[in-house]
Amino acid sequence: MTKHRIGIIGLGFIGTQKHLVGLSQHADKAEIVGFCDLDLDRAKAAQATHGSPDSYVTDDYRELLADDSIDVVHVCTWNVSHCELTCAALEAGKHVLVEKPMAVTGAEARLMVETAKRTGKKLSVGFQYRFRTESQFLRRCVDEGRLGEIYAAKAHAVRRKGVPIWGVFTDKSKQGGGPLIDLGGHAIDLALWYMDNYEVESVTGVVNHKLGDKPEGNMAGPWDPATYTVEDSAFGFVRFTNGASLFVEAAWALNVQDSREGCVTLMGTEGGADTVQAKQGADLVVTLNNVQGGQLVKTAPETGAAYFGAPGDAMNGFAYMGGLEAESWLDAITNDTDPYVTAEQACVVTEILDAIYTSAQTGQPVVFAKA
Repeated sequence: MTKHRIGIIGLGFIGTQKHLVGLSQHADKAEIVGFCDLDLDRAKAAQATHGSPDSYVTDDYRELLADDSIDVVHVCTWNVSHCELTCAALEAGKHVLVEKPMAVTGAEARLMVETAKRTGKKLSVGFQYRFRTESQFLRRCVDEGRLGEIYAAKAHAVRRKGVPIWGVFTDKSKQGGGPLIDLGGHAIDLALWYMDNYEVESVTGVVNHKLGDKPEGNMAGPWDPATYTVEDSAFGFVRFTNGASLFVEAAWALNVQDSREGCVTLMGTEGGADTVQAKQGADLVVTLNNVQGGQLVKTAPETGAAYFGAPGDAMNGFAYMGGLEAESWLDAITNDTDPYVTAEQACVVTEILDAIYTSAQTGQPVVFAKA
């Protein structure tokens, strides 16, 4: 079996803890050849653990793209560089998996889609939450018709006080935004995926800068208000061309009792569904609701191991999701099929994110062009 030869651009937390760990679970399908990062020591450390015998490190992504032996590139850099690096890799004849968000503007995301189509290379985006056990369960329920037509939904990406103080998360010049572009994209992607609806009519948004100077109580420790240049919360309302709607909430800091991250509320003609964070840990609880026997009923899947030795709900970390994401991505390239997350789907997510920011700035709804 021919292995895909991979180059990684960006070896921070997500590049190492999801992408490298995920790919390493499929050594029969891929080998990691090129390690590119502005910090060469970081690249060397990643190479020492995950590199192929002929692997190398570089701080210049152009060297990696010029390597004809590499056929797949993963882009895990600052958000503002995603479009430039992805398009350059596609033009160099590489298939590309770019970390979320796809881009910082809808125009950039559309350029990436167009470049992939023109070059004939595959492009996907790292929305790994689709691979959670709870997400897969809920998607199967949707596919079985248990909710009917989903005509209203909510995308939840809210932390009570969970501002990431490492890296460049709070630097708008490098990230393009705060919790909306960081966490919100995951929740929006899940909601659109469940609804199977990517035909947006309009978006209205509100963005708040209220708590950036109040770092006390943050779970990761206090941040520096002087370097906090992004929003602390954002809200959006999406109307689809068929009349369906989606409410979006995203926050790193919001005075609510409970966090609800990567969760959705779905409302359909035959029933509804909610995902919420468990009180302990990062596992989610999925609840379905409908009418049975003339009564309102709530149901939930059995949690924990069903038998001795069975994997429990904790099988949802970066290593687990990264492994499934890598396997699906490599198989799509090998079998010439569509990636599990298509570039077109991810583009709509970015267009919605961009529209929420734009609407908040202008005070007006953003109306999407009709197809």
